[in-house]
Amino acid sequence: MAMAQSDEDRMAALEARIAAAKSRAAPERSEVEEHHSQAQLAWRMVIELVAGLGIGFGIGYGLDWVLGTTPWLMVVFVILGFIAGIKTMIRSANELQRTALEREEKMTRGNAQERSGTQDGD
Repeated sequence: MAMAQSDEDRMAALEARIAAAKSRAAPERSEVEEHHSQAQLAWRMVIELVAGLGIGFGIGYGLDWVLGTTPWLMVVFVILGFIAGIKTMIRSANELQRTALEREEKMTRGNAQERSGTQDGD
């Protein structure tokens, strides 16, 4: 029984060391890659806002044309499209923030395991 527990401990320590080695071997993102990633996120947010405005404009213009209420429904739906675009941008920003926090938490946990693995005398 003691031998099985010892093997489990050794296996857990080995897995921790392998995970630490993999995290060290993973290439860091260069400043250029990070800049492009941030630019992609910025364009994504701009596109979400413009899409909301465009869809609102299209619906409002179409309803104005059908009902003959020019320009009132177009104005209302452009405002609603703007609000929808902002809401979508906020949702995307929250998603990105949550992803970044999870990534940071994984790195912190990995560093803590690496430190505990090296302090055992291995």
